[in-house]
Amino acid sequence: MMKSRLTFAGWMLAASLGLSMNPVRAQTTAEITETAEQVERLGSEAAQALMRVYDYDATIPLEARIVEKQERDGLTREKIVFRGVQGFLVPGYLQYPTERETPSPCVLLLHGWSGSKDHWWKDDGYISGGNVRRGLMEEGFAILALDALCHGDRIAQNDFAPVNHYRAEDDTNPRKGYFTQEDIYIQTTRDYRRAIDFLEMRADIDSDRIGMLGYSMGGTQTYLLTGVEPRVKVSVAVAAPAERSKFSPIAPQNFVQGIGERPFLTIMGTADTMCPVPHARGRFSLIDNSISDQRFFDGGHRLSADWVPGAIAWIVDHL
Repeated sequence: MMKSRLTFAGWMLAASLGLSMNPVRAQTTAEITETAEQVERLGSEAAQALMRVYDYDATIPLEARIVEKQERDGLTREKIVFRGVQGFLVPGYLQYPTERETPSPCVLLLHGWSGSKDHWWKDDGYISGGNVRRGLMEEGFAILALDALCHGDRIAQNDFAPVNHYRAEDDTNPRKGYFTQEDIYIQTTRDYRRAIDFLEMRADIDSDRIGMLGYSMGGTQTYLLTGVEPRVKVSVAVAAPAERSKFSPIAPQNFVQGIGERPFLTIMGTADTMCPVPHARGRFSLIDNSISDQRFFDGGHRLSADWVPGAIAWIVDHL
């Protein structure tokens, strides 16, 4: 597999963001001594059957519209809404350089569980969202970030209750959860397919150059969407949790066959208890192409922003 590296643009970006430029912190799989876990994958027929779960009716009108528009610091941000799968309205932010001579390539940004699209405007937060977004904007990309089902502006779908419904022993008022984790992952992935339909309608977006980056839940959905959606050309999955059930409809390993020859980068923490190194290595070993890469950084499920420059450089190189 390719070794971890930063392009010149990535190094310059690191400097501009004030991030560490020491690549020693990015460990290649060869430097991780733990044995890879045996991760099972579905057979080809079962995998093809699973893909049907993520089908959607593209003939349903999108009814897309811009509900807010802001211009600041040479960037334009539109708050958009469109009709997603099952009739739900899906809100998102589309941001792009205000002055453009040609259509912009676009990167989809997928937030984590209990987060929202707004986390991509917060510097040095849990997912380093602002660092990622600003880095992509400086490279000339447009970005599109949606709220996942029941998250952000879509909290009304869960009766305005937060989705983090973990219950403490002394909790006498458990939070509501009308949608399961699987419901949220599948619905959001299908909504992003509709979002690509929306991007194809925009003359200012180069819909032949669409990439994606997701963190935690968004990292898992990066596997899912890349596996079922050929219009995604390059992907970065960060801190995607482990799902060991072979027959789970949201297990990342069940979607690796659909990645094909597209460049797919996984970024993981060396001490991430939600996906230990052996499982991460075993899962990555199922991606059967020579252009994908896996990198480990010191840390748990929450990583410092050191991973950001390399992820931006990966997208720049391949998109």
